[in-house]
Amino acid sequence: MTDPDKTADNDNGEQVTTRRGVRSFVIRQGRMTDGQKKAYERLWPKYGLTREQGVIDPREVFGREAWLNLEIGFGMGQSLVEMAEAAPEQDFIGVEVHLPGVGALLKEVDERGLENVRVYAIDANDVIDLCLPDASLDRVMVFFPDPWPKKKHHKRRLIQHDFVQRLRHKLRVGGILHLATDWENYAEHMLEVMDGSEGFLNSQDDGGYSPRPDHRPVTKFEKRGENLGHGVWDLLYRRTN
Repeated sequence: MTDPDKTADNDNGEQVTTRRGVRSFVIRQGRMTDGQKKAYERLWPKYGLTREQGVIDPREVFGREAWLNLEIGFGMGQSLVEMAEAAPEQDFIGVEVHLPGVGALLKEVDERGLENVRVYAIDANDVIDLCLPDASLDRVMVFFPDPWPKKKHHKRRLIQHDFVQRLRHKLRVGGILHLATDWENYAEHMLEVMDGSEGFLNSQDDGGYSPRPDHRPVTKFEKRGENLGHGVWDLLYRRTN
C-alpha cells in the first residue's frame, strides 16, 4: 500500500521516518472540545505510545501477559472502550490519527477506570512496521474504515493485499483478523482481498460473511444505518501460517 520508508531531517535536524505513497485516510482534525483537550494533555503520558519508542514489549507496556487486541482507526473510541471494559482480562491497543477521537477515548478510559488500553496517534502503517513485534497480536480489528466509494479512489482503501500480509506477520498463528463495513461494495472488495491472501482462512465454512460477534459493540452510527435499512458485513479470518 505504501512505498518503502525513507528518512528525512525534521526541524531539529534529527532523522525521522517518513512515508511516500497512497494514503488511506484524510486528516480531518476538527477542533477538540475542552474535555477532550484536557484529557489528552493529562492522560497521554500514561496511556500514549509513540513511534519513537520503537518496537514495544507488550508485557512491559501492560505489566502482564494477556490476549492482545489491536484496533486500527477507532474513531471516537466508543467501541474500543466498551470492548476493553467487557474484557478486563485482555489488553487493547488502539490506533487513530484524529486527535479529537484520541482525546475522547482517553476521557472515557479515565472515567471508566480502564487499565488495559494504550493508544497510538500515528499512521497505522508506522505502528505495524515500526512498533509491534511479529506474532504478538491475538486479534486485529478494522471496523468501518473509510470506504472511498468512488472507483477512482479504490486504491486508497486500507484493506489491500500488501496491508493484509503485513498484518498477518503481526498476528500469531491462529490469531484473528476481523473486518467490518457498512458499504456492500467494500465488503465485496474485502472478501476478494482476503480470499486471495496467503496464510488466512475464512472462519465461515461457506466462505462468506460472518454474523456480528458478541464482542463487537453496535455503534450509534451502525444503529442509525440499520434503521435506514443499511447492511453491515463482518469478515473474520484466522491466520493459518
